[in-house]
Amino acid sequence: MKKNCLFFVALGLFSSSIFAHNITLNQALPSVRVQDNGEIVMKGDKVAYQPWSSSKLVGKVRVIQHIAGRSSAKEKNEGLIEAIRKANFDRTKYQTTTIVNADDAIIATGSFVKSSAEDGKRENNHSQVVLDQESSVKNKWQLKEKDSAIVVLDKNGKVQFVSEGKLSPSQIEQIITLVNRLIAES
Repeated sequence: MKKNCLFFVALGLFSSSIFAHNITLNQALPSVRVQDNGEIVMKGDKVAYQPWSSSKLVGKVRVIQHIAGRSSAKEKNEGLIEAIRKANFDRTKYQTTTIVNADDAIIATGSFVKSSAEDGKRENNHSQVVLDQESSVKNKWQLKEKDSAIVVLDKNGKVQFVSEGKLSPSQIEQIITLVNRLIAES
């Protein structure tokens, strides 16, 4: 009986480590490119796409929101997005980057996910929005499927905070305080 219990405990520890992200504090994010679709950019009032690379994350303090192309994943951290809007960070020193994993969408909702990402860019033209059709970012950063991840970067592109799943109110407060400090230091 004890052997069985130990086996399941070990299996649980092993399986949870398999699904853990590979993002490290005070390090740059693992380098990744999104070729298929990529960054949504506005050309006048028209939406266009261009390849995107994580190397474009240097130069400003950032909150990166990586979300599965599902409303349930998007809703998990709406509290943070609202807190960011209220904080009204200096856009010359701060940018939100939203990466939508369209490959992790509910079957037959791909066009909805794409149009929703495009609408998000239209509404927040100052934000960076990336549409990832092939799970490139999720796979490279080893993020959980069907979920949301939040990463805070300093202006040099070094990770200062990372969390997967729904943030607690204290984590949201921690992020807003951290971003204010990082902006003041830049």
